[in-house]
Amino acid sequence: MPQETELKLLIRPEDLPRLLSHPALQAASATRERLYNTYLDTPDLQLKARRMAVRERRIGRRTWLTVKTAGSSTGGMSVRGEWEAPTRPGEPDFRALLGDHPLADVLSRLAGRLVPVFQTDFVRRSWTLDHEGAVIEMALDDGQISAGTGQGGRSERLQEIELELKAGPVTALFSLAMDLALPVQGEPNPGIWLMPSDLSKAQRGLALFEGGPLQAARAGAPVITPDMAPRAAFVTTAWSCLSPLQTNLGRLVLDAQAWTQPEIVHQSRVALRRLRTSLRLFRPWLPERFARHWDRQCQQLAALLGEVREWDVLETDWLPRLLRDGRDLAICQPWVHGQREAAWARARAALSNPTQAQMLLALARGLHGLPVDAPNGRPTRLDRWARQVMAKAHQDLRREASQALRSGPEARHELRLSLKKERYTLESLACLLPPDEVRQATRALARAQDVLGWLNDLATARERLAPAPVEVRDRLLGRIDAQERQEMRRLPGIERSLRDLAMFDH
Repeated sequence: MPQETELKLLIRPEDLPRLLSHPALQAASATRERLYNTYLDTPDLQLKARRMAVRERRIGRRTWLTVKTAGSSTGGMSVRGEWEAPTRPGEPDFRALLGDHPLADVLSRLAGRLVPVFQTDFVRRSWTLDHEGAVIEMALDDGQISAGTGQGGRSERLQEIELELKAGPVTALFSLAMDLALPVQGEPNPGIWLMPSDLSKAQRGLALFEGGPLQAARAGAPVITPDMAPRAAFVTTAWSCLSPLQTNLGRLVLDAQAWTQPEIVHQSRVALRRLRTSLRLFRPWLPERFARHWDRQCQQLAALLGEVREWDVLETDWLPRLLRDGRDLAICQPWVHGQREAAWARARAALSNPTQAQMLLALARGLHGLPVDAPNGRPTRLDRWARQVMAKAHQDLRREASQALRSGPEARHELRLSLKKERYTLESLACLLPPDEVRQATRALARAQDVLGWLNDLATARERLAPAPVEVRDRLLGRIDAQERQEMRRLPGIERSLRDLAMFDH
């Protein structure tokens, strides 16, 4: 089966001139062509359900039929099946294209139901580059994606780079991406913002076709097996976090409307916490410098989004609870929203710094280059190791809870962080543990985390609302105090639920 291996990168419009003047591109000849593509599917999107894409591409007077399968995609790099051949517009011949491949029968049966669902229209500039023993075709696409027509039509800017490996080692794709992103020697600038992305044109077009708000990319459950080498398990877990993180951060930088969807920021922070958890869990089998460096980088990146998350929760969740009077809400809400927008602007400016995207590129390159066989030995089986890890973590948590719940806010805050760590550890290792025990533990940890999380949110709300308009400030702070007293009555239940849960102890 023909395969395509490529690294997709997003780029900001303002970085295009600097990219095009890069010495690597100046030294190579470029081709330029306009591509108009129509993507086909059935009205009920059966190709999407099969994770396939069918497209007709018009180049000049010729039309090409392309079929792509999903394959695998991690950190912007995808490996997938692809077939392409000349065709007549509106008359796809899948048997001629695919030969005896099983997909030929599937697509031939659907051919009569295929209709246009979205289009892409862009100019492609291409270069063939020799880099570190590899031959790489670089394509820069600049245009738009559109779905629907007339007043119901929707469109978005398409501006991305595809680095396709023609020959040589896969690591050369990330190395070339880093060379393009970093500042050219002697130039006083931070380089170019290039963000890896797993979102294909087909996925973006289908999202436009289906409409609705932007959806946050979520870190999926890693597929780890008991007989995997620890480093291989770490890499698998890390990719399950890094891919959605890159997707979400790309949206936040390129689309101002993404900030109005709190879940995008929230899921970015979740991905970072899970990534830090995997670094901590597998640290004995990782190079110490690697683990320490990337833990620090992830912590700093999460801090950039912390203030935004606090204002998101305050405006969308706590403010309506605290101010049930419409007049008070009308006074305070505009002030809170202004503070929230200012936090968005600060975070977007920080994330737009090319060094942030370069950092994630470097992490992706590091994951691809990390040998899976560690020199530090390995546990007999990962499932036995996972049970030992969870049993010790839960014993430590119960001891901390018995002390923290009798102490003040600072101790309770530290306990909340410990609960989060254990919950992310449980999620990372869930596929290695008995499902019934995982469900029971998840419920208990979630209940405890919710109570302590609400108390933490109230403390944050008190701090953030201290400068609120004087007309409503006293009522706000009084209601926060009342809500806090109510939540405090739930604390003893946390200790009981954690004490009664003998998690993975046998």
